[in-house]
Amino acid sequence: MKNLAIIGAGSWGTALAIVLAPRFPRVRLWVYEPDLAARMRDTRENDVYLPGFQLPDHVEVTPELPAALERAEIVLSVMPSHLVRSLYQQMLPFLTEPMVFVSATKGLENGTLLRMSEVIAQVLQTTRLAPRVAVISGPTFAREVAQFDPTALVVASQDAALAACIQAAFSGPTFRLYASADTIGVEVGGSIKNVVAIGAGVLHGMGLGHNPMAALITRGLAEMTRLAVAMGGQPQTLAGLAGLGDLVLTCTGDLSRNRMVGVELAHGRKLDEIVSSMKMVAEGVKTTHAAVDLARRYAVDMPIAEQMFQMLNFGVSPREAIRRLMERALKGE
Repeated sequence: MKNLAIIGAGSWGTALAIVLAPRFPRVRLWVYEPDLAARMRDTRENDVYLPGFQLPDHVEVTPELPAALERAEIVLSVMPSHLVRSLYQQMLPFLTEPMVFVSATKGLENGTLLRMSEVIAQVLQTTRLAPRVAVISGPTFAREVAQFDPTALVVASQDAALAACIQAAFSGPTFRLYASADTIGVEVGGSIKNVVAIGAGVLHGMGLGHNPMAALITRGLAEMTRLAVAMGGQPQTLAGLAGLGDLVLTCTGDLSRNRMVGVELAHGRKLDEIVSSMKMVAEGVKTTHAAVDLARRYAVDMPIAEQMFQMLNFGVSPREAIRRLMERALKGE
């Protein structure tokens, strides 16, 4: 496959354009903001979301969906989770039968509680198109990908041939993909780790040490795994790159937006103030609501997600949330 369309030019979409450009003769990057698109065409730099990195010369930047999608063979969507449905609906008139779709968005749709691949498939099923959808996820900070640091992640699809195709098309010297059939496990891991990372930021912001951080990561992994298995995923997926790998990165890395939200909450800032001051979306803020709803739907115990939900939505203090977690009824591991 030679023609790649990347829909979404935040830090992750821009980094993917940079790292994947050597793999494709033609890459088109759709940018929501026309003024940013114009600057990116002139300077070859995304000065808002990923400053300091040059786009390769053959990456075409456009604010127009029809132009971005023209003759595309792979459509790689990298928009925030709450925009996936509406953007795919806007894209429908320009999609064609040979296209395959790859989601790089980590999140869940509030209300429907659908994973991103399910949202995409649901929109595409309203047409004659037979949706062929894969997802990519794993421990990836955009800035490190863009500077060609070695990175490993997972491509998952129930269509084994599609997963193998994307694996071959995207993998390169610094960007290695492992194939999986467990779309559920990969997407649940990529979503719930953001919720746990808010808690990790709280611990860091309160000046607590390594003991509580190790406990949070370990028990957070247990919650992610319980939910994924209840939904039909495989436990080994959560022990891999899209589960444990991404969880460790997001909970400990200073580039994590979700961790930063937790740090600022621990410092006493209000959630609305934190979110409004951020250029990019911290997916965990929205995902926390869906995580708690899914836990109730599948009767899964997720106390960390529950306390993050209480903290984000009902003003429970970080210290009180920790107290509630520590004073729960004793149980076996």
